[in-house]
This record gives sequence, C-alpha cells and structure tokens, in this order.
Amino acid sequence: MGLFFQQDINECTRLGVWQIAEPADFFLKSVPLQREISHPHKRLQHLAGRFLLRYLYPDFPYKDILIANTRKPYVPGESFHFSISHCGNFAAAIVSRHYRVGIDIEAFTPKVEKIIHKFLSPAEQAFLDPRAPLQHAIVCWGAKEAVYKWYGIGEMDFMRDMPLEPFTYGSEGALACRFSKQEPPRILPMRFKTWRDMAMVHLVTEP
Repeated sequence: MGLFFQQDINECTRLGVWQIAEPADFFLKSVPLQREISHPHKRLQHLAGRFLLRYLYPDFPYKDILIANTRKPYVPGESFHFSISHCGNFAAAIVSRHYRVGIDIEAFTPKVEKIIHKFLSPAEQAFLDPRAPLQHAIVCWGAKEAVYKWYGIGEMDFMRDMPLEPFTYGSEGALACRFSKQEPPRILPMRFKTWRDMAMVHLVTEP
C-alpha cells in the first residue's frame, strides 16, 4: 500500500507511517535483513520499519544500526536519532538529525482493558473520556511506550516514573508526562494522532 501518513515535525525531524502490503522482496531491494527473524510477519514489520527510515532520510546509515543492551537500536555517534514502532500491517518511524525522539503506534484492541491498572494510576484513569475509554487508554499506553523508547535505558515503572497530565481525547492533540527518571524531573510534551483502528504518539526533545 505504501506511505499512509507523513509529517515534517521541524527542519530536521521527519515522521512517517507505512501500510505494509508488499512482500519481503520489495523491502529487501532497499534494506538488508540485519538479523534472522523466523516469523514471516515480524520479518515484514522489521524490514518495513528500516525501509521507512531510508524513505524519510535517503542518506540514513541503516547499515550502521546497532542494538544496545537495552534492545534500543541506535546509530553510533548519533548522527541520527530515530525510533520505530510496529502494529499489525503498519510500521511507524521518526528520524531526526538533532533531536531525541520516540514513537509508538497501537491498535485499538480490547486486550488493553485487562492491563489498564498496570500502567495507569487511579488519577490517570479518572480523566479517561467516558465516551471512548478504551481508545483514550490506548493513547496513554502509546505515550508511555514512546517515552520508554525515547529514554532507551529501560528499568522504568510505567505508572510511577511517567505519570500523564490530564488531556482530552480526540482525532489529534497534545499531552505530557512528568518524567522522573532524570534529575531534575522534567515535563515531556508529546503529540498524538488517531485513526479508526489505531493511535500514534510521538515526542521530540533536545538531546
């Protein structure tokens, strides 16, 4: 299907969502499979994410990507900052030459209802839109996943370390979390966008 959504965040930061309908060979013409992935769909997602990095920045050094002990992919020397997310038949990526970034894309699935209490405090649950509580909760989940990827070091408690400030659910908007894993704690602003079946959240900060 190709490019589903694209946005230039600022002068050096680009974001895109790719709807995967192509076979693996389509992506392999542009990017290699850097590690063995046995599951066919996960392999497609992996390839589509890396393909999207080059689509957004044709000079992106995909061959230099390494995986940290925390499982965060990175480029040595940080000539680029990037984050990738997968969801069903979609891959999302955000790339920046200067800013630190994080992105997450999530399907609106009822499975999240069973774990809301594990990542949203009672105060956070209280601001969920009663007209769309599942969708609102999934945006919250995506926000915390995006922060987790942005941080990149792991060892985070989704409820304690990044509580979200109340925000209004809709087709798109802004939200923020009070991030306490750094000293001093800081407010991390984010943006979200929703479609019929999924939501995307991203953040961009100074390094």
